[in-house]
Amino acid sequence: MLQKIKQLRKELHQNPELSEQEVETAARIKKFVKEHHNTQIIEKIGGTGLAVVYDFSNDGATVMIRCELDALPIEETNIFDHKSNKRGVSHKCGHDGHMSIVAGLTFWIKEKKFQHGKIILLFQPAEEVGTGALNVINDLKFNKLNPDYIFALHNIPGKEINSIITVKNNFCATVQSVAIQLTGKESHSAQPEEGINPALCIAELIQKFDTLNFSDLTSADFTVFTPIYSNMGKKSYGISAGFGEIHYTLRTWNVEKMESLKVKIDNILHKVAKKHRLTFSVKWFDFFPTVINNEFCNDLINTTAQNNNFKIIQESYPFRFGEDFGWFSKNYKSAMFGLGAGINSPALHHADYDFPEEIIETGMDMFKGIIELTLSKNRT
Repeated sequence: MLQKIKQLRKELHQNPELSEQEVETAARIKKFVKEHHNTQIIEKIGGTGLAVVYDFSNDGATVMIRCELDALPIEETNIFDHKSNKRGVSHKCGHDGHMSIVAGLTFWIKEKKFQHGKIILLFQPAEEVGTGALNVINDLKFNKLNPDYIFALHNIPGKEINSIITVKNNFCATVQSVAIQLTGKESHSAQPEEGINPALCIAELIQKFDTLNFSDLTSADFTVFTPIYSNMGKKSYGISAGFGEIHYTLRTWNVEKMESLKVKIDNILHKVAKKHRLTFSVKWFDFFPTVINNEFCNDLINTTAQNNNFKIIQESYPFRFGEDFGWFSKNYKSAMFGLGAGINSPALHHADYDFPEEIIETGMDMFKGIIELTLSKNRT
């Protein structure tokens, strides 16, 4: 069984697909499940997503286990046999491993004789761009499933392998991206005073935005404002630039702080752009709301880890990355936990990262225990 799950992981790794394009990935998951258990599969949820449904009885809770389908636009540098076959696309966040853990549960579920409730394995698209979970929630096919509880995991490089990482309250940050475009007036580079060049405005904005950073992880005011991309003018040396743009990501511990930060950014933009006689436009995108861990769901995670004698690492503050699982936690009783991927593992989103297959069984055991506890403790 475990070898089949590991082979699926390698197959998924070799054939990654970007967000909102995960057609073949979903088909591979469907084929794998069908080969090992004939059960209901609902396709095209929120785009390319699918749900594998195990219905035991209307008397009881519905527990959902969620994972992600998409890969990243990163060129892989690894040279092993299961290296990505797609140039510039690879599984550098471990979603191939997450899918394999969840799909592998089908072997266990088909042997169980639950008397109550329902189990749903959700394979969600487009997590990396923050649109997948929201699209799933807004899909009528998902609404009909009506889960009572939703659980997910994320592998965590830098933490002891097979450890379980828990966080009270918020699991990870609120994240928002922004693109700012500044428009002035081109002129001959010999007479820059005849135009409106955005260079000094961009320089001043970068300096002012940097003052918004607040690095104290223990503070409710924690803020990370990271420059991502910038562009100005064109490579034509007789022309003084008349257009520029800068892109950032923002990270805070909660949505409320993010909203107040956006107001500050807007005020800075108006003042600085006006000073330099520029017009501007702002585009906000890739929003990841805070993942809020429900207390009951978090207790089930901790109890399952204890029952399996797994090492538990209790973090004192949330992870700084974003996860669109936050859309589920806004609407359903949910929780996410971390699964240690090894102290020396390359970090997430690094070109040489590869999901460690040693943690697949631990992830499955965690979800098995969570499912059993949820269905045994929640009968209507």
